[in-house]
Amino acid sequence: MMMMTEKMIEVDGLVKRYGSHTAVNGVKFSVNAGEVFGLLGPNGAGKTTTIEMLVGLRKPDEGTARLAGFDIRKKINSVKEVIGVQLQSTSLFELLTVEEIMKMYASFYPTHVSIPQLIEDMLLTEKKKDRIKGLSGGQKQRLAIALAIIHDPKIVFLDEPTTGLDPQARRTLWNIIENLKARGKTIVLSTHYMDEAHVLCDRIGIMDQGELIALDTPTALVKSLQSDNAIDFSLDEGVDADFLHMLEGVKQVSTQNNRYVLYTDSLQVTLTNLIQHTSEQNIMLHDLQTRTATLEDVFIHMTGRSLRE
Repeated sequence: MMMMTEKMIEVDGLVKRYGSHTAVNGVKFSVNAGEVFGLLGPNGAGKTTTIEMLVGLRKPDEGTARLAGFDIRKKINSVKEVIGVQLQSTSLFELLTVEEIMKMYASFYPTHVSIPQLIEDMLLTEKKKDRIKGLSGGQKQRLAIALAIIHDPKIVFLDEPTTGLDPQARRTLWNIIENLKARGKTIVLSTHYMDEAHVLCDRIGIMDQGELIALDTPTALVKSLQSDNAIDFSLDEGVDADFLHMLEGVKQVSTQNNRYVLYTDSLQVTLTNLIQHTSEQNIMLHDLQTRTATLEDVFIHMTGRSLRE
């Protein structure tokens, strides 16, 4: 007998407008218990606004959602008891120590997790007596996550948690997020880093201009390109690039300014054809590189733009 997966989050047609601008337009998705669900998209795509509606910071103009069974329009106080939230603009009391602010936050709840254990889990043991103003960016982000989960919530929202961090600090946070998942937490993670989404998320909703334009596992999203490999290069301005579509093995061609990406399942054949044709026609190839297709390619294919724009 097949077991039903518990839906921890059910989002139904959320809309948020600011005057004539629709920041979120009819977003609909669900998140399973114990899943890491990613909202992937460029800055301004509507990821943060979606999260702010789900956690009660903004009121939807249309639609609703249920978190752990509680309707965000009717039971927002119950919702707040089962969620933990780390936002991009978390403000901390800079003159308190790490230990002091954790104890203060813990006092806001009827029950809380072990503070010494949480400090250890967030790799802040050596910093527990230090004032917050002296922490690095990565340490402040780990502290913000600690404060979000101090009451042991079922659902954790992380909004762009690694923005502005160096690679080592990002990797440390990835490990912490993976540990939260291992403890059974349901996590909603917004990011514009494709590698982060691919590594951490069980499923990803791609957002652009307020709409959810794709939703699947990272692997399935990349497979939707029907190509395993990409050949990335530039051509001189004014070159007629129609020949690219005719090269053997090419499934799709993406264009941005004078930058081209050929998607193919036959990397060697397509690359050989490309080099042979451009050589015969005296066409210069610049910055040629080959790589595996990524979520960035999925976004470019669907929108014609890069996630990094």
